[in-house]
Amino acid sequence: MVEAADWLRVRGIGRERFVGYIADYLSGLGFTVEKTEMAEPAATRIDGSLARMNPAVPDGLRKVRFRVAPTSGGAAIFWEAPSVLPTAEFGRADRFTRELETHLGRAVSTESHGTAKVVRSPVARFPWAPQAHAK
Repeated sequence: MVEAADWLRVRGIGRERFVGYIADYLSGLGFTVEKTEMAEPAATRIDGSLARMNPAVPDGLRKVRFRVAPTSGGAAIFWEAPSVLPTAEFGRADRFTRELETHLGRAVSTESHGTAKVVRSPVARFPWAPQAHAK
């Protein structure tokens, strides 16, 4: 089940592998990562809590939650938390998400020898982005 709120999509590898890449990246930044499998609908929830200080992670992103759901031919990642950030952290949060997206793209492409790829959803929205609050 994929709804219009997904952030990134991967084509060519499965959900479990994609979850592994996300967890590895967050662990490398100093997060403790918990993965929870959900049966209905099939998905994996990733909860990360910053355990080791890292100046690249804004205060509002010390706890993050993602949901990764299978799609036809790949998986999609949904941003679940935090849902609100202070205005002063918008720029750093954007940088965090761009760096995560870039890392995932490189890791997936390298492992698959260029046959799999990560793409941004055409309707991707973050809680701190202006379009998320527009009605």
